[in-house]
Amino acid sequence: MPPELPRQQFVLDTSLFITEEIREPEESLEEAVLRLLDRIATARLELNISCHMPPSIHDELVTMLRERDVSEEVFERLETWVVRKSPDRYGVNIPADIVYQFVDEMSDRVDRGLRVSEEALREVEQLDPDKLGSGEEYMTEADRVLSNLRDKYRQALRQGVLDSREDFDLLVLAKELDAGVVTEDRGIIAWADRFGLRYVRGGQFPTLLEEYLRATGVEG
Repeated sequence: MPPELPRQQFVLDTSLFITEEIREPEESLEEAVLRLLDRIATARLELNISCHMPPSIHDELVTMLRERDVSEEVFERLETWVVRKSPDRYGVNIPADIVYQFVDEMSDRVDRGLRVSEEALREVEQLDPDKLGSGEEYMTEADRVLSNLRDKYRQALRQGVLDSREDFDLLVLAKELDAGVVTEDRGIIAWADRFGLRYVRGGQFPTLLEEYLRATGVEG
């Protein structure tokens, strides 16, 4: 390993490991995750690149991987090569402007959610009340309206926004470590940009590590 390589750090999101973007053709999820963890291990040993994960994200990822019946080898390598670290929630300063932006965005999204609900209510009002007697057809239409309402409401309130403590833990830890964020989540990417953080799309991260290794003459 070349001497005194500058240390690079990344904070990894669950979506990195789950996205199909990291898979090669005909490759299973387990094979893709093991290959990714091998790259992370080599980058750590050879290039002083370390990868971190908040405990909340780690627990979420472990749950998802267990639901997909991956082998214990995956969890062993995850424990070995991805450092679990809680963010310093009291020590990391968040600019007031970012808080204002978050409040403004959530206020706007609540308004959007109300409009979606109003549209669904108006649509229900257009349904023929005479069909209530037969029941089946009316309920089918009502179910369709309800399903559309859920999809549109979820999109209005949650898509592209920080909607969980796990998301916020990821950003706070990255800011604390001055690390790059690795995720496929559009909401996290948008807020990483506002936090002034470096970020890499999850699907591009394996290639990034491979290019680092190739450029320094290390076999991946």
